[in-house]
Amino acid sequence: MTEFQPHPAYQPYYGNPLFTQAPPPPPKKKSNKLALLVGATALGAALLGGTGGALIVGLDSPAPPATSSSTGTTGQQISNSTNDVSKIAAKVTPSVVQVNVQTAQGGQGIGSGVILSQDGKILTNAHVVNGATSVQIVTSDGKKYQASVVGSDTKADIAVVQARGASGLTPATLGDSSKLAVGQQVVAIGSPGGLQNTVTSGIISALNRQLSDIGKKQQQSPYDQTANGGSDSPSYTAIQTDASINQGNSGGALVDAGGNVIGINSALYNPSGSAGSIGIGFSIPINDAKKIVDQITAANN
Repeated sequence: MTEFQPHPAYQPYYGNPLFTQAPPPPPKKKSNKLALLVGATALGAALLGGTGGALIVGLDSPAPPATSSSTGTTGQQISNSTNDVSKIAAKVTPSVVQVNVQTAQGGQGIGSGVILSQDGKILTNAHVVNGATSVQIVTSDGKKYQASVVGSDTKADIAVVQARGASGLTPATLGDSSKLAVGQQVVAIGSPGGLQNTVTSGIISALNRQLSDIGKKQQQSPYDQTANGGSDSPSYTAIQTDASINQGNSGGALVDAGGNVIGINSALYNPSGSAGSIGIGFSIPINDAKKIVDQITAANN
């Protein structure tokens, strides 16, 4: 889920995120409106249409001031009457990283990622790192590593990055997304708005949501043709959840009650046209993500 500010000379291109150019920033209200619309088209996961102006947007976020980010290891923990979410957070948070990127246009943005190996192989969304000239990984305890993009699949919206010089990291436990059920509890972990280690909880609202099908219903939008027609526009069958996920959560973990990663958070739907979550978010099933990771890894060996 991406919130971007427009670069004046840049035309939206799917698979290459559009970030804001460095200062001076525009007025806050104007910036927020433009960031949502332009960032959405740039990701190829955004749709504006219908009477209420519905939006599906990616989840990476423009970088906030340095003083606003958090590197605490406990994160924001949400209580739950059925399961102890704090225990899930304690298990999974060390395996989720913040991904800071810079682009050739002088912009910067923030996403999230999931640790796959002790030496720093990271799973994230393609739209988080596509077009990036610099990638930095920040672990939950604040350690920073420069990283390189191993490869990406823009249609699946999956990318693999490698943190350089990393060792002793905590790999996530990957679950089985074929065994999910509507109504089961899930927890989302990531860096919405650069607030690292944020934890929210909810349930699986639906399975097998085809994002392109949702987009086809929004025929009144000037963005429809661009969003749906681009060859690099993401297209996948998603897990729908009401766990709060926002800009900056892109590439972060959706986990089950056992702390197993069952999805990669990637987009949100908001019929009001605002940037925040209304409880309709989408995650790429981890089984699908694992196949793409294996393909990327094999192609680069």
